Amino acid sequence: MELQNLPLFPLSATLLPQGRMALRIFEPRYIRMVKEVCASNGKFVICMLNQAGDKTANTHVFPIGTVASVIDFDMLEDGLLGIKVAGEYCVEVTDMSTEPDGLRVGKCHALPEWKCDLTPQQISPMDERLKEIFERYTELGQMYEKPEFNDPLWIMYRWLELLPVDAKQKQYFLAQRDCVKLQNYLSALVQ
Repeated sequence: MELQNLPLFPLSATLLPQGRMALRIFEPRYIRMVKEVCASNGKFVICMLNQAGDKTANTHVFPIGTVASVIDFDMLEDGLLGIKVAGEYCVEVTDMSTEPDGLRVGKCHALPEWKCDLTPQQISPMDERLKEIFERYTELGQMYEKPEFNDPLWIMYRWLELLPVDAKQKQYFLAQRDCVKLQNYLSALVQ
């Protein structure tokens, strides 16, 4: 896939392919972004914040992000715009620039999908623990029409979204583009 210039939405939360996320939009630059994305049936990139980075040099955003599309929107009770987004594929963001209203855009190159040849036995009990999380936190479970608890890659991505580790660690796993290192890490945590 060729390079695309896409708007960036930096967050402390993580969205990965096939993931879902609800967002409250209130800053004017992001309201503009959502309007433009919805009007053009376009996309934007959710990026992880780099707390050690510098905003003026645009190093406050990690380079691996996820292209997202708006799948639903609504006005919330507090008057803010609420959107539901779906993660599509990972990209590497380069050549970031800042528009006059503060919205960042970057050149985005699609990354190959992860290699994930894990069997259902290899992801056990991670699949069961994830089901428990989805049942306990109903707002999370309601984001997905059909959770794919039998798909090892889907399970790995959901765990990486939910893990309470810093973005630098998540970027490390994303750069590997292989489930094995993450599976080994998760196995030690979930056992």
